[in-house]
Amino acid sequence: MPLKYMAGKPLAVSIVGAIHGGLFLLYCAAVLHAMVVNTRSLKWAAKFFIAALVPFGPFVIDKRLKLEIEELTLEN
Repeated sequence: MPLKYMAGKPLAVSIVGAIHGGLFLLYCAAVLHAMVVNTRSLKWAAKFFIAALVPFGPFVIDKRLKLEIEELTLEN
């Protein structure tokens, strides 16, 4: 946004916005894939999706995911 309004370069926003949108779709596909492969519930996947929408949400959910992975490795 600073490039668009301060530098007068609206094309930069279009390019970066398209890349950002593509990465978000890739993230959603990765969450769906992880849900299917690891037989997780839709509620589990919804937490990750919602966390991606909330500012600093990925940092919170990352901590929970690390704890979940740690619990799984201790069980095996």
